[in-house]
Amino acid sequence: MSPALFVQQGRTHRVAATAVGALSFSLVVSGCTVANSNNGGPSRADTLRIVLPQEPPTLEACDVSLTSVGVVTRSNITEPLMERNPSTGDLEPKLADSWEQTSDTEWTFAIHPGVTFSDGSPFEAEDAAFSIDRTVNSELGCNVEGYVFGDANLVVTAVDPMTLTVQSPEPDPILPLRLSFVEMVPRTASYTERVREPIGTGPFAIERWDYGQKLSLVRNETYWGPKPEYARAEYQWRSEGSVRASMVTNGEAEIATSVGPEDGAGDLGVAYPNNETTALRIQAAQPPLDDMRVRQAINYAINRDGIVKALFRGLGSPAAQLISEGVVGYNEDLTPWPYDMDQARTLIDEARADGVPVDTEIRLIGRTGQFPKINETVEVIQNSLSKIGMNVKIEMMDAAGTAEYQERPFPDVGPYLLVIQHGNQAGDSAFTVDQYFTSDGFQSAYGTADFDKEIAAAGALTGEDRQAAYAQVFADEPKDIMQMAYIAHMNGVLAKAASVDYTPNSATVDEMHLAAMTRADTERP
Repeated sequence: MSPALFVQQGRTHRVAATAVGALSFSLVVSGCTVANSNNGGPSRADTLRIVLPQEPPTLEACDVSLTSVGVVTRSNITEPLMERNPSTGDLEPKLADSWEQTSDTEWTFAIHPGVTFSDGSPFEAEDAAFSIDRTVNSELGCNVEGYVFGDANLVVTAVDPMTLTVQSPEPDPILPLRLSFVEMVPRTASYTERVREPIGTGPFAIERWDYGQKLSLVRNETYWGPKPEYARAEYQWRSEGSVRASMVTNGEAEIATSVGPEDGAGDLGVAYPNNETTALRIQAAQPPLDDMRVRQAINYAINRDGIVKALFRGLGSPAAQLISEGVVGYNEDLTPWPYDMDQARTLIDEARADGVPVDTEIRLIGRTGQFPKINETVEVIQNSLSKIGMNVKIEMMDAAGTAEYQERPFPDVGPYLLVIQHGNQAGDSAFTVDQYFTSDGFQSAYGTADFDKEIAAAGALTGEDRQAAYAQVFADEPKDIMQMAYIAHMNGVLAKAASVDYTPNSATVDEMHLAAMTRADTERP
């Protein structure tokens, strides 16, 4: 995330959301018992208690493409004009009732009438225009801007209170899908500073945020849509999965996210397929990583099958590309890079003989709590790379620490490998390749002019031509670029109390809708 400049908007009354899910299975392993350091005693019946791996760095609406922000903010505190259904892939109305393409580059949106923000002010086309302009065209450096829009600026016009037009610099067949990532804020929000606690139109609003301790959300009683069943939500954060799981099994929380099969959730563990893919991003412009043989050796040295089976307990599958099945552009013919330590050593020895500085120290950077068994995963990779003759040092950081290594401009600190986890929430490869594969992509460390042209050509297509062109992009990346060492397509596990009825889906890891959570039938009055 860009250097933090935050302002607090209005009162400290806002909201958060969570989604939880299906595919229940038994995760029978012993867990530990912990005391709740903040909340002793039972929960109020109208309150959902949720425990996350880490505290959100902000609830800023223009950073919702960051998982740690979106899981609380998105469609809970703030809302978009439309929202993609993760089950069908369809784009569905939210704050816009309808939209149509009115020229090659322009789309027109009809705003839903009668919507207000949680502070009572009306939501109109001028607020939508401001929100899009703030997210895409400002100097805030919003994560959504880099992830979804890149360098493109949009011309946004409020034609009247209920009509909005958005014009892209060039024809963009998926502009409405891109705009579904822009959460709406009032036109009175700061245009020059991030807002840590935003005002939104969502079903919840922030009640109180005791930084470092607890975040409380309260139901927005003036919400324009269906009334959520729970009146309040309380978020806490614990870095250890076993602690999060035990808070649910001990009755100290109703939902715990990102737990592993070994964390002791037992029958309260719920597994679900998510859209996250884990990989190593290689800073391929830095020696010795600028040598293709070294990048190939890294790929040969990763035992993807072993990591999935031994560390993830089979909850996932070895990856050959950065998107998962169901995303436009997924290439079903690709197979994971083979595990071959002998070939990896041979490539390193060849590079060394040619004068490549393969003994240079390389940092292997991971984010604490990024996924269950993250520490063990980086240790396994570091051990394998050491065995093939590379000098790799592990560095584990929190979300704020890894942010500067994740997004442009990257620090000039020498060669490093970054553990990334990418989820394509939008269902189209443009949201992956534009930021991770282009030469100047927001989270890309390497590329070529020819590969940029291939990506741009794919993005201009529609239908089956678009699918085929993006599938070819993923086939060509390991041959032409090899900026990535793909590890696994992940499955998610959360712990859910029997008192809550909620079915997680592929979007749950990025956005958990509190309004989708209800009391189980046995808990109803």
